[in-house]
Amino acid sequence: NMMQGVRVLFRRSLFEDCKGQLAKAKKLAYRYEQFNTVLEALEWEKKVAYAETDIDFLDNELNRISEEEKRVLDQLRVAAEYRNLFFALLVSIRKHTVIRREGQKQLLNDIMSSPLMQDYGLASSHTARVIYYRIFSIYHFAASDQQGFYSKNQELITLMESEPHMLQEDVSEYISALSNLIRSCGEMGRLAEMEENLEKLYNVTPRSLDDELKIHRQYYQAKLSLCMLKGTFGEGLQILNRHLKERRRFEQSLFESHTFYYIYFYITFGAGEYSQALDFLNQWLSLPSTVERQDLQSISRILNLMVHYELRNFELLESLIRSTYRFLKKRNELDDMERKTISLIKKLVEAPSKKMLKEDFSRFKEQFEGLSQQAGTPRMYTNAVVAWFESKVEGRGFSEIIREEFNRQFPNA
Repeated sequence: NMMQGVRVLFRRSLFEDCKGQLAKAKKLAYRYEQFNTVLEALEWEKKVAYAETDIDFLDNELNRISEEEKRVLDQLRVAAEYRNLFFALLVSIRKHTVIRREGQKQLLNDIMSSPLMQDYGLASSHTARVIYYRIFSIYHFAASDQQGFYSKNQELITLMESEPHMLQEDVSEYISALSNLIRSCGEMGRLAEMEENLEKLYNVTPRSLDDELKIHRQYYQAKLSLCMLKGTFGEGLQILNRHLKERRRFEQSLFESHTFYYIYFYITFGAGEYSQALDFLNQWLSLPSTVERQDLQSISRILNLMVHYELRNFELLESLIRSTYRFLKKRNELDDMERKTISLIKKLVEAPSKKMLKEDFSRFKEQFEGLSQQAGTPRMYTNAVVAWFESKVEGRGFSEIIREEFNRQFPNA
């Protein structure tokens, strides 16, 4: 608006007023790191001087303006280079979530070995420093470094909150950082801190409809994930229904993702609402194949076998087991973990003796937990599969076993 005012004043030949407006605009632009606006203001300084035929000003100030332009352009260049690193890392994470293969490790190592990531001093603006911490944050997430992920997000939020005027203009990255801190708290069992930050996220004032959407998505995703972790599926079902009602004010396609359908399925499956779980799963399976969350695209096929078992669709299961095997093999995603999972489901369908099933499950549990840690499979998925098999072998409720495991892991929660 201030730059628009400069244009109006210039057209009226009110050059002194122009200069005053430019000084104010440039000061604000520096304060909020709107470097393109600074460049525009510097260009207007030259235009005004030229219009006034103020040769003395140009003679005295041209070098200063030129140097200032160079510094500002350098700020823009550095921030752009950090953004390019961030997006390169983000694409890799969205495709695979976790580091599983040597090629992925090399790509991430190349990004982190950039001089920009080796020397924090090169991040010469608040904007660049924020992106620097965001890159480190998601790198630690991809590397399954829980402590690093937690620490970097704490540092990032402290950095952002140190410049509150920046948050008055844009909270989108603050929302992302809070969401990541919430996730890391959950991973590390800092559940009281997780709840505290969830409320902090919920109370962030959105600056746009997109901010409102992000807060809604991240808040409910984390809330429901906490219910999944605790095994409180009854509460989770209530929260899910509230989320489904509130999300109507947004474009529905924004929630048609592998991550959300995974949560919807898990909550309804854990609550024993198998028909509803299958409905969500079918919507999930009908999503077009993309590069995003390829791990969940494979996991959905295993969960499909589990829910059909609960619905006692045993005749259909035989063909589903074969098609799942072929699907994973074709995608080169059939590792030892998936193969053993499918094999044990097949044995459940064949209904061998309880003794034999317990022996098979005991071996599977030990091997599965070891394999899952190496492969970087989502921990909730690992816990869910093991708990489900255990519920079948012992004749107990799935949610009961999840709650027992939660209490064992977090005795003070």
